[in-house]
Amino acid sequence: MRNVWPSSRNAYEEDRLANSINRSYYAMFHATRALLALDSFDSKRHSTIIGYFNQHYIATGKIEATYYQMLSNAFRVRNKTDYDDFYVVGRDEAQQQLENATSFIAIIKAKLTQL
Repeated sequence: MRNVWPSSRNAYEEDRLANSINRSYYAMFHATRALLALDSFDSKRHSTIIGYFNQHYIATGKIEATYYQMLSNAFRVRNKTDYDDFYVVGRDEAQQQLENATSFIAIIKAKLTQL
């Protein structure tokens, strides 16, 4: 879990689980934006970024579908933690998001270095 932005890891270790989930998602989101910048593509809408990633990297086989699932799930969970008033974040859920973010960022870094 050491490859994720320190703010996500620190929040997790300090039991600020909703904040950890938020930071894990944004680490993945901005890594995705860095990859899509190579296509000269950007958007302010998260769903547009995720959709473009799916269409141009997952559907074409450049990146395994597992990573799209990680990103879209992180987006969904982050929305719940940020906007649902009564959503309670579990420690296991925050840990899973942190682990997913670590894996996701590693694959994006690998793709960036291949190009």
